[in-house]
Order: sequence, then structure tokens, then C-alpha cells
Amino acid sequence: MDDFLRLLTLQDYNTRVVMISTGLLGLASGLVGTFLVLRKRALMSDAVSHATLPGVALAFLWSVHAGGSGRSLPVLLGGAAFTGVLGMMAVLGIRRFTRLKDDAALGIVLSLFFGAGIALLGIVQQVEGAESAGLKGFIYGKTASLLFNDFLLIAGLAALISAICGLFYKEFKLLCFDQHFAATLGWPVFLFDFALMSLIVLTTVIGLQSVGLILVVSLLIIPPAAARFWSHDLKKVLLIAGALGMVSGFVGSGLSAVFAHLPAGAVIVLSAAGLFLVSILCGPAGGILPRVLAHRSLSRRIGEQNLLRTAWELGEGEEHRPFTLEEVLRERSWSRRQLRGLIRQALRDGHLERLSRHRYRLTGLGEENARRVVRNHRLWELYLIHHAEIAPSHVDRDADQIEHVLDEEMIDQLEGLLSEEQRGTPVSPH
Repeated sequence: MDDFLRLLTLQDYNTRVVMISTGLLGLASGLVGTFLVLRKRALMSDAVSHATLPGVALAFLWSVHAGGSGRSLPVLLGGAAFTGVLGMMAVLGIRRFTRLKDDAALGIVLSLFFGAGIALLGIVQQVEGAESAGLKGFIYGKTASLLFNDFLLIAGLAALISAICGLFYKEFKLLCFDQHFAATLGWPVFLFDFALMSLIVLTTVIGLQSVGLILVVSLLIIPPAAARFWSHDLKKVLLIAGALGMVSGFVGSGLSAVFAHLPAGAVIVLSAAGLFLVSILCGPAGGILPRVLAHRSLSRRIGEQNLLRTAWELGEGEEHRPFTLEEVLRERSWSRRQLRGLIRQALRDGHLERLSRHRYRLTGLGEENARRVVRNHRLWELYLIHHAEIAPSHVDRDADQIEHVLDEEMIDQLEGLLSEEQRGTPVSPH
């Protein structure tokens, strides 16, 4: 508990630097990753991250050859950014000037650059002092070793990335949803695409220090994917993705600080995965539980409406005519258990009243709703006969599937389409 208290209050300097740095990285990754996911180029981040490896090795070799120690972080990140841009341009070039699709271009560039990086690392290992340079940390990340200068670099670049996403929000939105329409309007689509991919490279480069080139992909993909389950509005998705990325970095690095044997990069990714699991289960914009509950609610509403319709048609022409469970079961393919559940629901809603153990009748409210359901059903039957050319033998079945979701505006349109002669046309028996 003392460790958690110190963690929550950010009392330790190193922990404070690491948690804030990874939180800002998660924020930037969530923002730019949203456009990447909407652009359907989620794996572009994977190709770009692997393309940075040969740049790190080349920068180390160049630094040593120039008389340096090879451990200068700006030089190493500069090399990573250089080959990352080359990898990005290679993907865009293959896609634009050949018939190969995105997946093939990404696979070629990823394997080529990563293979070159592994080969260069083999050469680097033969250089004196290569082990102390910590180049392997760029593969797996070394979050715990972040310094204040690293924090300043991550904070500055995260602020720059966030500002660019805000300034070019409309352009990136148009690029993601309809690039061909943007091209017809005269927008420089290729330049905007290049700018977006450059932000991916920049985010990947600043993530090398914290989570490594292998795991930085998760911060670019998981928070935006999770945010899609919370809203359909792009602005809200951007904010939620940024927040989820920030929480993932903050919580993951914090847990790694408390449990020293856990690698920070992996815990950050697991934190993001946990938030994704919560989102896919509980998100109101497509989560599993909300969809299941909405489906159950719709099924109950449809079942109750069918019960009211059946009760009305059994006693049509006779006001407040009672009906029995057996009469309803002869009209509907319900089990007795299902019917009793619908009866209980209709009683709770005030649509039915019980006369005896097996006899019920519609209340005033129930008759009003039943009349509306029957009217909608018959209007839709007539529309299917006269405008959709559905066979009369199938009309009742097809109408039964749609009548429950008709709104008042649609009902008014149906009534306007149907003439008085059509209203007199017989429909299938109930």
C-alpha cells in the first residue's frame, strides 16, 4: 500500500518522469493512430516501426566512425526517423506505382527493412563498446531508464503531433473517409497522406525509447480501436483514443514501477489491451453487452406487440373481448413458457388485465397500442403487395419482420402512397 500511495502521489522523481512521459506518448499515439485506423492502414505502423531498426544501427556506426561514442540519443533517433521515412515512402511508392495492394507492400517493406536491421546489428556487435550502447533497448524498450531530457523530447513531439492533428483535422478526416472526393476538389491528397504517415514515423520514433519498435505498434492501434466502441463521432473518438492511450501509458508504467520484475513496455501494452477488452464488452457504440441488451429489449418489445396484435385480432369487432392462453397458442408458434413471460410483461406495462387464471383482456391502453400495431402491419402488407410485388402468400411473414420498427413519419408516407382503392384490396388472413 505504501508503494501504491507513493505511486499515486508521484513522489519518486524517476517514476514521475517515466509515467508522465509514457502518458504523453500514449496521448499522441491515440490521436494519430485514430486517423491511421480509419485510413485502413493499421499495419503501416508495424512496417514503419520495423523500418527504424536499420536506421538506429546505421546511426551508431556513423557516430562511431565520426569519432563519437555512438550513444547519442538524438543521433540514434535521427537515424531511426530517416529509415522510417524511407520505409514509409517505399510503401506509398509500391502502392502508387504498382498493382500490389497495401498488404503486399507492407509485408515486403517490413521484412526487407527488418532483415537489414538484424544484419546491421550483427555488424554492430563486432564494434567495441556496442554492448554498452543499449541498441537492443530500441527493440524491446527501456522505459525505466528514461531521463528528464527524454521527457522533454517526448513532451515536445507529443505536443507537436497533437497540434498538427488539431490543425489538419478536416483535411485528415476527408482523406480517411473519401480521398477520391478530396482529389476531385483539387486537394493535394498525396501531400496530406505523406504528412499523416510522417506523423506515424514521428510517433514511432519517440516510442522507441519507452516501449520499443515491436510494441509501439500496439499504442497506435489498440486505443483508437477501443475508442470506436464508445462513439461514432470522430471528434469524440479522437479524444477518447487519446485518453485511453494516456491511461495505458500512465497505468502500465506505474504498475511496472511497483512490480519491478515486470517490463514496462509489456505492461503498458497489457494495460491498453485491458482497456480494449472493457471497451469491446461495455462500449455503448457497438459493445457486446449493450448490443445483447438492446437485442433482448427489442425482442421483448416485439413479442409484447405481437401478443397485443393477436389479442386484438381474436376479438376484432367485439369490444373488450376476453381471450385465453389456448387461443393465443393456436395463433402463434410460442411455447407456453414464452407466452406466460409475455403475459407477465404485458400485465406489468398495463396492457392486459387478468380475469381468471387463463383468461385475460386488453385494457384501454392495451387496445390503443394493439390498434396501432395492427394498423402498421396492414399498411405494410398493402405496401408490399402493391409496391414491392411480394407474393400474397409471403406478405404476412415479411410484414411481421418490419412493422415493429416503423416510425410515425414512415407510417404517414405509407398512407400517402396507398390510394383508397388499394386500401380495399384484401390481404392475407391473420
